[in-house]
Amino acid sequence: MSDEQVKVNTAPEAEAEQTAEDMNILKKIRIEKLDALKEKGQNPYEITKFDYDTKNAAVRTMYTELEEKLTAETNGDAEALKAALENEKIRVKIAGRIMTWRNMGKANFIDVRDNTDRMQVYVRMNDIGEEAFKEFKTWDIGDIVGVEGFIFRTRAGEITVHAEKLTLLSKSLLPLPEKWHGLKDQDMRYRQRYVDLICNPEVKDTFMKRSRILSEIRNFLDSRGYLEVDTPVLHTLEIGAAARPFKTHHNALDLDMYLRIETELYLKRLIVGGLDRVYEVGRIFRNEGMDTSHNPEFTSIEMYQAYTDYIGMMDLIEEMYKELTMKICGKGVISYQGTEIDMCSPWERLTMIEAVKKYAGVDYNDWADDEAARECAKAHNVEVEEGKTATKGHVLIAFFEAFVEENLIQHTIIYDYPVENSPLAKRKPSDPAFTERFEYFIYAREMGNAFSELNDPIDQRERFVKQVEAKRATGANAEVDEDFITALEYGMPPTGGLGFGLDRLVMLLTDSASIRDVLLFPTMKPLA
Repeated sequence: MSDEQVKVNTAPEAEAEQTAEDMNILKKIRIEKLDALKEKGQNPYEITKFDYDTKNAAVRTMYTELEEKLTAETNGDAEALKAALENEKIRVKIAGRIMTWRNMGKANFIDVRDNTDRMQVYVRMNDIGEEAFKEFKTWDIGDIVGVEGFIFRTRAGEITVHAEKLTLLSKSLLPLPEKWHGLKDQDMRYRQRYVDLICNPEVKDTFMKRSRILSEIRNFLDSRGYLEVDTPVLHTLEIGAAARPFKTHHNALDLDMYLRIETELYLKRLIVGGLDRVYEVGRIFRNEGMDTSHNPEFTSIEMYQAYTDYIGMMDLIEEMYKELTMKICGKGVISYQGTEIDMCSPWERLTMIEAVKKYAGVDYNDWADDEAARECAKAHNVEVEEGKTATKGHVLIAFFEAFVEENLIQHTIIYDYPVENSPLAKRKPSDPAFTERFEYFIYAREMGNAFSELNDPIDQRERFVKQVEAKRATGANAEVDEDFITALEYGMPPTGGLGFGLDRLVMLLTDSASIRDVLLFPTMKPLA
């Protein structure tokens, strides 16, 4: 019995159950085929290598170039060109997965896909032999094969490999999902990314572009004197930062440890040590909720540069995004979820006070004191998390979140944040209620965060203590990072620091709606 002989009942009321049953039947058939091969000493799993010499995309290029060359040599004479192509056959060895199959009796067409492209393969009994052809006819869609033959163009105009020898390299025991059934199940695509990559080639393009983006970021920073480093993923204490960590246990040391929620403090230790420009591409873990722009584990890129400030980091990130966009997308204006974003135009820069005044019509400077600020929030129906203890800074942040963020579609830098929510940023000498901090936004989404880094160990300790007290009030076992304070006491030069999420950047440059679309294996709740 072949796969085609298995009838699939797709009645909606029994679809899930019958699909599982049908899959088991098809798997059983394929295992029987595998057993038959083993009995004949043809176990495909015993094959250890296949020396292919050409990728499918290269097959097209090679044949097209040959046609152009011979067309010129024969002055476009059709008969002469045909004879010349016959005499100069290009023989290739390709390998890949069978994706489609068109049965025409003693001649078949299969599509074989590798990591570059699909390639039509013409398989005829007279060319590979009757016994080999009979064996070939027992293979299935999804099987991985090696093909040896020559390139030609069919009457329909498609570049094709004419098979002279076929080798079954691996047996697929599960059938690929039908186009109208399995491939569009978004949840299953995330859970079985391997099937998603097989069936949806455009997904592979996204992750190839992700790799290019990361490579270009490294090139950009390396060319400017930055040194890429690695810092610990496992930390021995829970710091006072707002993000919740994942907790684990080191058996040999009998010590509770925490997966890192940032790379910042270790990177700044390196600035203290005299490495003036450092960055890390780091996997970060935060024990928090999930949505279209948040995953519990994600990739951040943090960079620190001695002897500059947050203005210097503004210039750096603006330059980086322009260069990245041109190299990855080939143009300055991109489309994200139907909205055009001009990535190469100058970025708007607003203080938080200016942004709230522009979009909410409220001026921070009109608030005489904290009480006046709270009354203003109440009048505008703005909820302030801190309630009766809210300061002017807390209220400003609440107005920003309520009125401003949703309007920041084009790239915008918001700077000078209240000290209340910036525990690691340096205070502004001209106004100690604010810090030299900025965040930048694209498509109403925060994309990165930067500071003129706090290098005063006394001020830093005071802020850490407040953080820890607030964290412990929630039941956490937070501690001050005393070693980091010690590092600052040795002296850290004026430093600019910046961090951003790689995943959100990839979402932007690949027009992906969800962070799960740019993570090969996103976090998923187990199926019951």
